[in-house]
Amino acid sequence: MRDQDNGMVSTLQRPTTDDPEAWKAYWESQGQVWRTQAEIDEERQTYLVQRKAIIPNRENGIYPFKDIELSRADVEWLLAMHENGRGPVDWSDERQRNRKGIDLRGAILSTIDLSYLPLARTCGGLTVREWDSQESNQRDWARIHLERAHLYRTHLEGIDLSGAYMEGADLSYAFLERSYLVEVHLERTRLHKAHLDHAYLREAHLEGSHITQAYLYETDLSLSHLEGKKMSLDDLNRVRIWDKSFPAVLPPAELNGSFFDSGTKLENIFLGDNRYGSASLADLHWGDANLLTIDWTAVSILGDEWKAKQPKKYSGANKDKQTGIQEHLAAVRANRQLAVALQVQGVNEVASYFAYRAQKLQRLVFRRQKKFGQYIFSFFLDLLAGYGYRPGRSVLWYLTVIVGFALAYHFLGGLSLNPPDALIFSIMSFHGRGFFPSLSQETNLHNPLVMLAATEAIIGLLIEISFIATFTQRFFGK
Repeated sequence: MRDQDNGMVSTLQRPTTDDPEAWKAYWESQGQVWRTQAEIDEERQTYLVQRKAIIPNRENGIYPFKDIELSRADVEWLLAMHENGRGPVDWSDERQRNRKGIDLRGAILSTIDLSYLPLARTCGGLTVREWDSQESNQRDWARIHLERAHLYRTHLEGIDLSGAYMEGADLSYAFLERSYLVEVHLERTRLHKAHLDHAYLREAHLEGSHITQAYLYETDLSLSHLEGKKMSLDDLNRVRIWDKSFPAVLPPAELNGSFFDSGTKLENIFLGDNRYGSASLADLHWGDANLLTIDWTAVSILGDEWKAKQPKKYSGANKDKQTGIQEHLAAVRANRQLAVALQVQGVNEVASYFAYRAQKLQRLVFRRQKKFGQYIFSFFLDLLAGYGYRPGRSVLWYLTVIVGFALAYHFLGGLSLNPPDALIFSIMSFHGRGFFPSLSQETNLHNPLVMLAATEAIIGLLIEISFIATFTQRFFGK
C-alpha cells in the first residue's frame, strides 16, 4: 500500500471480523470518523430500509422507527445512508442547517452510547409549533426514548426533542445549540459544559440535573423546573424500566459555574421548593439575565445550602469533615453572589435575605473549622443586629436594656427611685452618662448603682455602634 507522495491514496481493506478497532480505523479512512461499530448485516439493512419507507402520520402516531429498539450501529448506518448517501447534517456548514436529519421519533435508544455522533437536525419529537397544537397522545407517540443514553460530545444542534424521555442521560460537552426541548424530561442528567446557546427549554424538567459550567446564552428556560421534587408513581415506574436505581426523590438541579446573559429567559422558572430545596447556584455567571421575573418567595434556601446540610452524599456514603466544609463554603459563595446580582438589579429586599443567609452559613463554617472566637463574635453580631440585615433586633435590644436596667435601678435603690426616675436614669446611663451618675451615690464608686450604670454605659456603647452599622448597611448598602 503506497502513500500520497507516491501518487496513490492510502486506503484500508474492509474488515472481515467484528474487531472494533479495525472497523474504527476503516471508517476513519472512509472519512466517517464518527463511526465506531461494525456495519450491520444485509438483513438488518433491509429491515431498516423498509422502516424508513414508512410515511409519518402525526395524527395516528405512525413513524418509521416508533417503538423500535435501535443500536449505535443502526444509527450509524442510518446517518451514513441519509438522503441517498449524502450523510448526516454538518452543522458547521451553514448551508446545511435547513436540511432535515434522520427521523427517530418514537424510537428507543435507551442506555445506548451515542457519543460523538453527528445527530444535528434529527427529528426526535414534535417541533415547537406541532407540540403546541397537538393533543397529548400525539405528543406521546413522537417522544424519543433516550433514558440513560450516553451523548458525550454528541452533535445535537437544531434537534427536535420536545417531550423526549432523557432521564439519567449523560450530555456532558454535548452540542445543543438552537435545539428544541419543550417539556423534555432531563431529570438527573449530566449537562456539564453542555452548549445550550439559543436552545428552547420551555417547561423542561431539570430536577436533579447537573448543569455545571454549561453555556446558556440566549437560552429560553421559561417555566422550567430546577427545584427538587418527589417523582410520581407513573414516572418512577416508567423510568425504572431503564434505571432501577433512579431515586424516588430528586435533589435540586445544579447550575454551578454556568453562564447566563441578557438573552437568557428566566420567566416564571421554578428554582425553589420549600420541601426539597432550590437549584444550586454557586459560581453561576448571571451576566445581565433578568432576575426580576423569578418568584424568589418560593426560594427559602438555595440548593447549595440544602446540599451542605445533608448528612450524607447522594451515593449514601457519610460525608467527611473536609467535604462538609467545602460544601458550606460553596453555599456561602452562592448566597453572596446571588445577593450581589439581585442588588445590582434593585431587588434589595431579596438581596438582603440571601446576604443574611450567607453570613449565617459563614458562622457554621467557623464552627466546623473550630475557629470558636470568630464563631462567638459572629453569633453576637447576629443576635444583636442580624449582621446589619435585621435592624429591628437593635431596637428590641435597646428597649430591653433600657427597661431592664430601669427595673434594676428601681429595686437596687431600695425603691427610692420611682419608676419614671429609674427609666430616665437608665436612658442617661445608656447614652454615656452612666460613667458620671448625677446622684448622691456618685462619690462612692463601690455603690451598686454606680457600677450598674457603668455596665449599662458599656452595653449601650456596643449597641449604639451596632445600630449605626446596621443603619448604614440597611439604607446605604455599605
